[in-house]
Amino acid sequence: MPDHVRMGDDAEILRVIEDDAVTLAVWQRPSPLPSPDLGDFPAIRFASDMRRVAHGIADALAALPRQDWHHRLAADVQHLAQLYGALTGEDRVEVRIERVTGNGCWKFHADYVALRLITTYCGRATQWLPHGASDDTEPHALSTGDVGLFKGRERAGDRAIIHRSPPIAGSGEDRLLLVIDAPWPEDDA
Repeated sequence: MPDHVRMGDDAEILRVIEDDAVTLAVWQRPSPLPSPDLGDFPAIRFASDMRRVAHGIADALAALPRQDWHHRLAADVQHLAQLYGALTGEDRVEVRIERVTGNGCWKFHADYVALRLITTYCGRATQWLPHGASDDTEPHALSTGDVGLFKGRERAGDRAIIHRSPPIAGSGEDRLLLVIDAPWPEDDA
């Protein structure tokens, strides 16, 4: 494993992102969700106070037929938002949950954020490259359920972790992706 990436089976591993040399910390865990039918899953995006994240998800899913896994999703996102807040000092977060059926962000890139939390609840998970690799290098990948804390350009400059969504167009595959960020300034209004 490259020295700028740390992985472990406990959420505490995410704290190593504070090390200047680390640009990706990964909590290796199984997905807390079954393989749900995502056919009518809406795109969800909102900024929220930490205490209200689960309510925001419940509100976004209220128009759908109730599924047992909706509650598990809301509880897990609430937990991950609180972890993110504890690591970043943020009181508010921006939450994005989406069903991905195409290639999404298929080009390797680094995000223009300080830290971004990403997990894939079902389907293939985010791919990443070690520092100094070229775009044609065989990428590493998180596993479904893993929680990755990605250091972006605001915090790591040119050493930010390079990653992408796995290319799945035409495969018939669905992914359920969660992204947690610090809210944009206009989201705080």
